[in-house]
Amino acid sequence: MNSAHWWKEAVIYQIYPRSFYDSNGDGEGDLAGITSKLEYVKKLGVDAIWLSPFYTSPNKDGGYDVSNPRDVDPRFGNLNDAKVLINSAHELGLRIIADIVPNHFSDQHEWFQAALKSAPGSPERSRFHFYDARPDGTPPNNWISLFGGPSWTQVDDGQYYLHLFDSSQPDLNWDNAEVHEDFEKTLRFWIDLGVDGFRIDVAHGLVKENVLANHPDPQGLSNALRLDVAMDTEKRNELLVSVPYFDRQGVHEIYRKWRKIFDSYSNRDIMAVAEAWVHPPVNATRYVRADELHQVFNFDLLTAEFNAQVLYEVIERSISLNATVGALPTWALSNHDSPRVASRIGEEESRALALFVFGLPGSTYIFAGQELGLPDGELKDSDRQDPSFFRTNGEVKGRDGARVPLPWNGSNSPFGFTSGKPWLPIEQSWKAFNVENQEADAKSTLHLYRTALELRKRYLTSNGEITWINSPVSGEKLQAVLSYSRGSITIVLNLSDVAYECQIQGQPLVVSTGEIDVHNGKKLIPARSCAWFIA
Repeated sequence: MNSAHWWKEAVIYQIYPRSFYDSNGDGEGDLAGITSKLEYVKKLGVDAIWLSPFYTSPNKDGGYDVSNPRDVDPRFGNLNDAKVLINSAHELGLRIIADIVPNHFSDQHEWFQAALKSAPGSPERSRFHFYDARPDGTPPNNWISLFGGPSWTQVDDGQYYLHLFDSSQPDLNWDNAEVHEDFEKTLRFWIDLGVDGFRIDVAHGLVKENVLANHPDPQGLSNALRLDVAMDTEKRNELLVSVPYFDRQGVHEIYRKWRKIFDSYSNRDIMAVAEAWVHPPVNATRYVRADELHQVFNFDLLTAEFNAQVLYEVIERSISLNATVGALPTWALSNHDSPRVASRIGEEESRALALFVFGLPGSTYIFAGQELGLPDGELKDSDRQDPSFFRTNGEVKGRDGARVPLPWNGSNSPFGFTSGKPWLPIEQSWKAFNVENQEADAKSTLHLYRTALELRKRYLTSNGEITWINSPVSGEKLQAVLSYSRGSITIVLNLSDVAYECQIQGQPLVVSTGEIDVHNGKKLIPARSCAWFIA
């Protein structure tokens, strides 16, 4: 394994551009706003920035409905703003990862508009999944959209088109050579503009099978595939095995072709990470074989309980499975599609879990605002914009809570994010979370992240495997304590509701999420906290 690759153990900061910083007062974040805050990002201690889509889009699904993948939407600026952002990031030593959306286009894309004007069976329609209605006039099958409602929409001549997400996002047909050619053109466009890698949206979804067959539980399957819908783990896993439109073997041929494109830039180290939530988990390793992609997201921590047994199993499984193909795992506690970790498991617990995860081998992904300890924003239904909220008639609240803009400074909402009205309201209680206040508080989550990431780079990056000290299988009667060593660092996570007397002797504390009580040589780790010690 070549440890020289920058992405092997990088810390990657995800920015949802609409919610990061507004430079022009229109209430929405933009590329110029991101550029203006690059010093803040650099100071956090990350290596790269992953930008959620900023391409031309009607914004029916937060920019993931792309109408032109090789241009910038005016709400975010223009191509020159993108160039300035990329170049400015590079000057600070930060890499840029762009989001690419190959499963679907917007219905406003010129291809789909041409398909609507063309006849059934035409080359224009063959770029998508158009099928005739069943004899009774109903859709070709009973699949349910991941955003709710049917996966099919009928056009004027009676045919239906497939959309696994919103009806404004028709799925592309990857059996069509034009689709391959167009995306290869898009990859080269952004690499030539300077990006250092790609996050591939719905990477496991490009190839569909049995498109005309019904599913025995389409609604259950749709719910199982959503990170923001709670479900029993066993039930979820049973349903995930049966999905007919994700994780088909054909996707791997696509990524082998893409890998050749990335590798053709011999003077660059271009990487790609797959958004591929697959079951069983071993299937994820296929995406990071030596001739395919570089990383695959590990989604297990996005739903994992704050429980020693659960966390141990997730971590051990991810490390061991990736090792079978010579890859390192990725770790993420939050993203734009899931509840923020502070809301899901608690504020102190989320700080402790982040510190525990930062020591693990592999890349860590941090969703902007996580370093502030932000919870999900509290929203009225009238403020919501997620298509899943509307397609389920409000039954699913959607992902807007995780996308509320960041608070930067001041005493009143919108806390410096914009001089106008923010696209989603920022509640007044977020004053304590704003960057300005956390800069002034040495015990803030922001300072915790900065300290931990600096220590991670100094002591842990490229320092080999972990050795478990306390785990559910270590023989110790410590059901609520996890600890491991890596290099010269020992990391202890106390998941219990009472203080834990740490047996580590003679090692100084370097960082912790709670006040460590040192008395007569003994170290007491507070409840629901994490600490790092150095030999």
